[in-house]
Amino acid sequence: MKNKWRVLILIAVMLIAVLMLGWYRAGRRPFRNLKAEEIASASMEIMPPDQEVVVEDLDELVSHLQQLVIYRQDQTYSEYAGQAVVITLEMKDGSRIEIVEYNPFVIIDGVGYRCKYEPSEQLNRYANQLMREAQLENKKERTLCNNSVLSAIKMTSLRRLSV
Repeated sequence: MKNKWRVLILIAVMLIAVLMLGWYRAGRRPFRNLKAEEIASASMEIMPPDQEVVVEDLDELVSHLQQLVIYRQDQTYSEYAGQAVVITLEMKDGSRIEIVEYNPFVIIDGVGYRCKYEPSEQLNRYANQLMREAQLENKKERTLCNNSVLSAIKMTSLRRLSV
């Protein structure tokens, strides 16, 4: 009889240990319930190359943030080198959330966590895509501006020649 209780207690302890290990390794998604309607504005700063982009499509940003999975707290991110994406969310309630994606870390309001690689990498790719699109847009605007300046110079030159 005593052996039965010992075996049952041992099985229960092992089951609890396995469940706790599974919960620990499963991670959690801190932005799972975030909605685009809660955000007033969002921006991303990509370092390097130290460029800031205003996020227009909040739904797409939120879908990436909802997929982030964090594990244990880890403040050793300062020992790593690489590209960081700083996401600043200005919420409609007046609060502000700063998220730094720095694979294999996510830093939320100054607290570092280990994170799942794939969702973090997808967020990084999304930020770089927005940066490239912004660079192309800026290049087009500069070209249009340069063309306008060239047209004005040509018009001035033509007027001088006709006088």
